[in-house]
Amino acid sequence: QIKMDNFFDLTSPNFLGIMWRFAINIVFLFILIRIIYFKYVKKVKFFFTFFLMGIMTFFICSLLRSVYVEIGFAVGLFAIFGILRLRTRNFSIKDMAYTFTTIGISVINSLKLLKFPLLGVLIINGMILLSAYLLEEFLVRNSTKKHSIVYEKLEFLKPDKKEKLLKDISERTGKEILKVKICRINYIRKRALLDIYYKG
Repeated sequence: QIKMDNFFDLTSPNFLGIMWRFAINIVFLFILIRIIYFKYVKKVKFFFTFFLMGIMTFFICSLLRSVYVEIGFAVGLFAIFGILRLRTRNFSIKDMAYTFTTIGISVINSLKLLKFPLLGVLIINGMILLSAYLLEEFLVRNSTKKHSIVYEKLEFLKPDKKEKLLKDISERTGKEILKVKICRINYIRKRALLDIYYKG
C-alpha cells in the first residue's frame, strides 16, 4: 500500500510514477476523444464530460491503493454513474460506449503493474484506439441513410422495373441507391412518395 504521508512528496517514486501514467492517459484520451470521437460523431458538447471523467477516474483509481476499496467496486460505481446520470435524450448508445471506453482506458493507465512494462500498456491502449477506429470505419462504409422523395414515373414502380427505378433515382440524386420503399401512391396526380436508402 502507498503511504499517504509521502504520497504527495514531489520526489516520491509513487508520485512521479502516477504523473507519468497521467501524461500517458491524457495523450490516449486526446486521441480517443478529439481525433476519433470528434471525427465520426462531431459532438463538441461532450468533450468536457469525457475528459473530466477520464481524469477523475484515473486519479481515483490511482489513490485506491491508499485506501481499502476493491477496484472492481470502484469501476462498478463509475459504470453505474455513466449509465444512470448520462442517460439523456441526446446521449446515444455510441456516446455511452465512448464513456465506458474513456473509463476503461483511464483505469488501465492508472494501474501500477510492476511485471507489465510500459510498452505493454502502450500496446493495450493502441489496441483499444485501433478497435474504435476500425469499428467507426466499418459503420461509415456500411451505414445507410433514408430520405423521402416525390416521384412521378409510376411505370417504374412495377416489380419488373426495379433496376430502371434504382438507376433513374441514382442519376437524379447522385447517390448510390440501395433500396426503395413505396410509401404512398397518388394515381390522380400521378405521383408517389418514396423512401430511398443510400450509403451514408
